Amino acid sequence: MSCGGTSLEHAETIPEQPAGEETAVRRPRDGRRTVLLIAGAVVLGVLAGTVTGYAIQYDREPTPLPPLAQQKIDQPKPQAPDESTSARTINAGRWHKTDDVLTKLLIEAPPGVEVRYSGSQSPDEFSADFYKEPGGGLTSQIGHGVRRIAMLDWAQDDRNFVTVRLFQYRDRSGADWYQHAHSYLEKKEYAGNPGKDLPGVPAGFGHLWVDSEQREKPGYLPTKSVRAVARRGDIVMEIEYVNNRGVVDENEVVEIAKRQWERL
Repeated sequence: MSCGGTSLEHAETIPEQPAGEETAVRRPRDGRRTVLLIAGAVVLGVLAGTVTGYAIQYDREPTPLPPLAQQKIDQPKPQAPDESTSARTINAGRWHKTDDVLTKLLIEAPPGVEVRYSGSQSPDEFSADFYKEPGGGLTSQIGHGVRRIAMLDWAQDDRNFVTVRLFQYRDRSGADWYQHAHSYLEKKEYAGNPGKDLPGVPAGFGHLWVDSEQREKPGYLPTKSVRAVARRGDIVMEIEYVNNRGVVDENEVVEIAKRQWERL
């Protein structure tokens, strides 16, 4: 039987979906696997090329370097030591001015004064001259690595007596020890006060003590003193200023200290 020219017999039969089953959907393949395979192939290719390159270079003769523009470089010939040879000439490349004679770093005495001493001083001489217990003082100095001591001493008008000392230690720790070894000056029998920063010197590197009172002894003129201490590197400078009329000029001591600090 036909209807409208179309035969139902020739119509395409669509199979029915069995009950309880879902239509299977085909998912596209994941592309990450392909990327990993390509990356692995690239790495293997680079390694293979590197190994091949090394193998080729290993069998080749070394390529000679181009010749130097100057085949022979003139160098000074070694010379035997003579009377002009010194530690400075041997170590010229490593020489520092503090390695020279320490007395060269002392300031010059003012004109018109009486220079009583100028030169080096051994640690035992200093200890005998400075400490109440010289043996203990010498032990402390040697234990902290004192190397050299330079001293300049002058008198002015038989009233002002000035001593400038430079102490050089093996390293900065020894110099730091001596810089801070003057706390005893706070006691009444010495300066009698904690002192203050030394003008002209960076804070923490210098200190100044001026006696709070005159020192008096029966049969002696009254005295008053000033002490200035400062450290620069492994060197400590110490200035003692004593007046035997009981009057001190603090500005004069500060000026001496500034000159010595700049000299270092």
